[in-house]
Amino acid sequence: MSKFNIPDDLELMRQRALLVLGDVKPATKETKADRNFLFEAKRTEAGRALPPYYLVYFLLHDLLNFRNLGKFEKISWSIPIDFKGKAFLIEHRKFGVGVFASNLETDEIDAQKIVRSIQKGIKVAKPYFEWLASQAVEDSKLSVRNNSSELFARYKYLISLYKTQQLEATKRKDEINKQTQKTSYGEATIIQFPTAEFRQNANWLATSAIEAFFSWTEHLFVHLSIITKSIGNGKQVANLVGAEWQVKYKNAINIDIPQNKIFFDELIFIRRQLRNFIAHGAFGKNGETFMFHSNIGAIPVIMPNQVGKNKFSLFVDLSFDEDEVILLLENFISHLWLSELKSAMHYVMDSSLPTILTLASDGAYARAMTSTEDMESFIKHLCYQFDQSANMDW
Repeated sequence: MSKFNIPDDLELMRQRALLVLGDVKPATKETKADRNFLFEAKRTEAGRALPPYYLVYFLLHDLLNFRNLGKFEKISWSIPIDFKGKAFLIEHRKFGVGVFASNLETDEIDAQKIVRSIQKGIKVAKPYFEWLASQAVEDSKLSVRNNSSELFARYKYLISLYKTQQLEATKRKDEINKQTQKTSYGEATIIQFPTAEFRQNANWLATSAIEAFFSWTEHLFVHLSIITKSIGNGKQVANLVGAEWQVKYKNAINIDIPQNKIFFDELIFIRRQLRNFIAHGAFGKNGETFMFHSNIGAIPVIMPNQVGKNKFSLFVDLSFDEDEVILLLENFISHLWLSELKSAMHYVMDSSLPTILTLASDGAYARAMTSTEDMESFIKHLCYQFDQSANMDW
């Protein structure tokens, strides 16, 4: 099949899609249907195998101009079709998209054929869907999925485990376990210090928690930037998503404010000197990648910088105290909730709503940022709209 160039080949795409749909055609006045068909049509089993509802809609309505009857109670859209002279409905209802028919016993086989035809049509129309997506990004009519709460929950879970292990290490710091075992050479006494194991576990959990913190903040900063900087351009958001952590921080947080700059300097040090080594397979917490052979033994060759002339060093200055780092992270989180970003934090962290670029462009977010009360009212309004849409309560 030759490659389509949309929109130039849009008409050719329509003809190809209509060809593979075969007997699936728009319903007409001649299509046979029971008197109350629109209200009594039942969901077929075959319809459960339809592709995602939006692809079905874009294929039949947007590309091929099948008629949409509109919204009804618990129905988002309804497209009547003709299959070999008989009426069927392709509808997106509250419990999903489906093929609906008059008689489930006699129409199930035809419903299966309809589904297979639509599946073929969607495969053919793939270039059209790609073009639609690119147009949506170009027009910035987009929402950005918000996973901030879930990512933060992962961080908090690891922190709780870390603190539990630290507490156990402290409680059992004076405990010594001795166990005698018989060997071929006689009896041997094994001595264990439980606190050492708990401290090792705490160290691993601290490292994982720091990883989770940077993962969460990378995601969070994008949403905060959209809300506080009114970023309504899809390409600009896409570029920000792919940017480094420090770029995202500076976009979301004003480092001209002294406290914000202090946190930035401390956090970027942790990220560069610890997190990057761990993420890229560090050979030791201090970055001891190599051991330098000398007359006095093996000396660690530190790699404090990954690029530049001074890539290697003999100075060990990358060590960290887990408690201090975790305290820094906790203080930064508290700072965010008390800073000029608190209204935006409330939206991103408490509502789980996506950030919507059109609301950034038209100033809706900027107006809601005026006060916590305004943001709460704004969130309630959006949540109501999302609930109405999810329930298909038109």
